[in-house]
Amino acid sequence: MTTRKHEAASEAASRVPHPTAPRGEGGEGQSQRVCLGVVTGPHGVQGAVRIKSFTEEPEDIAHYGPLADDSGRRSFELELIGAAKGVVLAHLSGVEDRDQAEALRGLRLHLPRAALPQTEAEEYYHADLIGLEAVLGDGTPVGRVRAIYDFGAGDTLELTRPCGSPVMVPFTRAVVPTIELAAGRLVLDPPPGLLDESKA
Repeated sequence: MTTRKHEAASEAASRVPHPTAPRGEGGEGQSQRVCLGVVTGPHGVQGAVRIKSFTEEPEDIAHYGPLADDSGRRSFELELIGAAKGVVLAHLSGVEDRDQAEALRGLRLHLPRAALPQTEAEEYYHADLIGLEAVLGDGTPVGRVRAIYDFGAGDTLELTRPCGSPVMVPFTRAVVPTIELAAGRLVLDPPPGLLDESKA
């Protein structure tokens, strides 16, 4: 989750669950499913797995109910058993041994978008923003939101453009004054030079 930052705000803007995927991946805006984590490998010999969680508190990945694979055809109950550096440790239903756990390496665990808590004003799930078209106030297309990053001073949107290199845009109310999720777009008011090709 991310919160659009006012220019005068001192706290960082990012408030995650980033239910999308590792930053730099994701689906369309208002995606029907969002990725809460990915299996990074087995843990031990009894079928446990290591999961990189994309929720604000890593353990929250187990609090939303069954999670599904990319196809949506296979679902897993998740039981947390611990944590290690950068990952949570868990048992997935139906996974009984290390070989089965190893076979799940790279498995992305999804949740229906509707199962996530409603956002507050000025809060957005990364999954809702990724894929949105970015336009100027007069409707001129700029690009599309590819990813969201937090480099320490608040969230930044990465926009891919039809021509030219991607551009990074601060996710502030001043630069992104309007977000129209239903229309699949956001409106930019960039300061001079932000979108210059020479700086892209």
